[in-house]
Amino acid sequence: MRVLAAMSGGVDSAVAAARAVEAGHDVVGVHLALSRMPGTLRTGSRGCCTIEDSRDAWRACDVLGIPYYVWDFSERFKEDVVQDFIDEYAAGRTPNPCMRCNERIKFAALLEKAIALGFDAVCTGHYAKVITDAEGNPELHRAADWAKDQSYVLGVLTHEQLKHSMFPLADTPSKAEVRAEAERRGLSVANKPDSHDICFIPDGDTAGWLAEKIDMTTGDIVDETGTKVGEHPGANAFTVGQRRGLKLGTPAADGKPRFVLEIRPKENKVVVGPQSLLAIDEIRGIKVSWAGLPIAEIATGAEFDCYAQVRAHGDPVPATARMVAGAEPEQLLVTLTEPLRGVAPGQTVVLYQGSRVLGQATIDVARSLQRAEL
Repeated sequence: MRVLAAMSGGVDSAVAAARAVEAGHDVVGVHLALSRMPGTLRTGSRGCCTIEDSRDAWRACDVLGIPYYVWDFSERFKEDVVQDFIDEYAAGRTPNPCMRCNERIKFAALLEKAIALGFDAVCTGHYAKVITDAEGNPELHRAADWAKDQSYVLGVLTHEQLKHSMFPLADTPSKAEVRAEAERRGLSVANKPDSHDICFIPDGDTAGWLAEKIDMTTGDIVDETGTKVGEHPGANAFTVGQRRGLKLGTPAADGKPRFVLEIRPKENKVVVGPQSLLAIDEIRGIKVSWAGLPIAEIATGAEFDCYAQVRAHGDPVPATARMVAGAEPEQLLVTLTEPLRGVAPGQTVVLYQGSRVLGQATIDVARSLQRAEL
């Protein structure tokens, strides 16, 4: 096949490309320039899109003997990922920019361009697996190494996108093995540290970065009963589950710490309360998509058993789910058998059956039965 290898400049994508070459595919490497002003080298940067990363990607392609290109996706990234991140926080939600990047950049814009240029598949260094069923339909599954599994952030991929997706690291038992393989292949990124945090906020100070992008207005911090217990510099600077930095003037009656339970941007209020009230029992999701062909219960609206995961490295919990009949827009109702803490609107819930990813939805409402009873 003609394969376009997305080269981030890290060890995973380099080894994935090497394996695609070794499998006999016609491979071309491409690095995505996602910022017009990448600003720094790796020193002081904790993201994945620096000038140094572009050079590391070029060196890996040179060792592998494959063509290398840099594609400028900075304008689309700015609109579809960065601006979306700002807009979601401004609306009091907690977005996942890596999920949006996979959905709108790496497996939408990139794949669209790759197919237009005659490529059969896009290859990445994600730890996930595509399995083809008896009828030839692709399914997305967890990787062999659950500790590195990235199927959660790929839950936005559609049936058509999975047909053109290649994840050569799917069956690799550990990251250590990937690094050892890179060393054997003479790839200079063998011991390069993993990227982490949000690539367009290199110093990791999300609150400080947002303060420059969103108008912050002081307002009230109230407890679960609506009683004012403090003031905040801007509701958008807080996230559900946050404990530190509240600076409350009124201590809780039981003397225990309070946590952010809810953000109400229209009222410019932050609601706080005891940790027990962070437990969420029910999730309503919008912007629903299915990873591969949807299971039969989706079309009929029947309830089905599954596992729900709300963070990239969070634990999946037992749940039941169903599509809400007549809801406009489409709405997914997930009832958790085991409550989850700190679930916020704007996050993504990904549903699994066994190792298979069924699909995902953006959380619109996270409901605590205990809070509803107050």
